[in-house]
Amino acid sequence: MNNYETLYVLKPTLTDEETAANIAKIEEILVREGAEILATDKMGMRRLAYPVEKNERGVYTIVYFKAEGTVINELERNLKFNEEVIKYLTVRYTKKKELTQFEKLVKAASVVKEETPKAEETPVETEAAVETTETATESTEATEATVETTTEA
Repeated sequence: MNNYETLYVLKPTLTDEETAANIAKIEEILVREGAEILATDKMGMRRLAYPVEKNERGVYTIVYFKAEGTVINELERNLKFNEEVIKYLTVRYTKKKELTQFEKLVKAASVVKEETPKAEETPVETEAAVETTETATESTEATEATVETTTEA
């Protein structure tokens, strides 16, 4: 089995649900054909180097996988017929230096995927900070009220 990386760009007009459905569809094609998906890197919306099909931007996604060479024909055939895909590129890693770089890319893509839930925890900490700020503001207001009362007497 060879190591492959497929980068494809989806139209920017797709909703998040449609984008997720297209990514799942492409991954399902790979699994159905017998490929082992190692990682998926959803890079998000990016500006294209030049307009493609009148699109200035696109949703980039990279899939790292191991598969036989025949799987690539089926994958690229499906990418070609999918109207939502505006560009795609498949790269095979064979040399020792390329394979070490491939492993680093897979590891980096996996780390990004694992860190996503941690990002959801961050707003909770922000809410706690807001509550602390509100408490400090209330204390300041109470102190100011005490100062005003003392001044009036």
